[in-house]
Amino acid sequence: MRSGAGVLTRLLHIGGAPIVVHGWQRRDGSVAIRAAAADPESELPAHALEEAVSRMRFSLAVDDDLHPFFKEFKRDPFIGPAIRRRPWLRAKRRPFAWEALAWAITEQLIESSRAAQIQKRIIRRWGRTSAWQGKGAEYRPLSDLPCHTTFAGLAPAELASCDLAPARSIAMVKCAREVATGRADPADPTADARFERVSEIGPWTLQCLGLFGRGDFDSLPAGDLAYVKLVGVAAGLGRRAMVSEVEDFYARYAPFRALAGVFSLSHYSSAQSLARGMSMAPDFYSDAAA
Repeated sequence: MRSGAGVLTRLLHIGGAPIVVHGWQRRDGSVAIRAAAADPESELPAHALEEAVSRMRFSLAVDDDLHPFFKEFKRDPFIGPAIRRRPWLRAKRRPFAWEALAWAITEQLIESSRAAQIQKRIIRRWGRTSAWQGKGAEYRPLSDLPCHTTFAGLAPAELASCDLAPARSIAMVKCAREVATGRADPADPTADARFERVSEIGPWTLQCLGLFGRGDFDSLPAGDLAYVKLVGVAAGLGRRAMVSEVEDFYARYAPFRALAGVFSLSHYSSAQSLARGMSMAPDFYSDAAA
């Protein structure tokens, strides 16, 4: 995703065809999205462009109706302030479920900055690139990550050369082959059982797939470092929380646990802001820690 002058630009591939999609916010607050063939000389069927727009809309979560969540929890002592302060907040998602799964594998148990470097190396080596150039812009090709068939054809050692851990490199190839052969569709929650049979694919990876690849409001990645730190402070544990404690802490927000997580992480971005929240609602936190 590239951002500039208030416009988000993304290269997507629909049926193998490269399509450039732009999204921006109008003055009235609405979101506009436009798709066009990456190659101005080529003609694409209308349904391919419509699919690209639909994928971008999903990625930006512009069609999500959060009113039931707001109505239920806008007065909640923990996430209520986050909702009232930033009601426009949305979870950043991936346009395709496979992308969410692949990138979740690269992000397991490492810093986000290191995962980003691994992802960049993968895209540079096997990604799909377009020579599209924005009007009046300095030439910079747009890139899309490799499709699952490309990953399926790789040797794990090739991915490991990009600094992806060997065990996760094997898991990536195995998952890609499950998708490429049609045995599992990452967009279908019933496929999780097949993915979970692959070593290194556990609850956190599948929860990331649910939230970022399917838009599941209740799919909380409870093992995320940010959550174990946040709940450790919010619940007064005096240490990092265990995954089960994170799940217990957010259980009251079902079926919107993932949304509650997104809003709380955004709002309590520092220990100081969390301490302020605790001072405002001590009964809530003592109850959560019990």
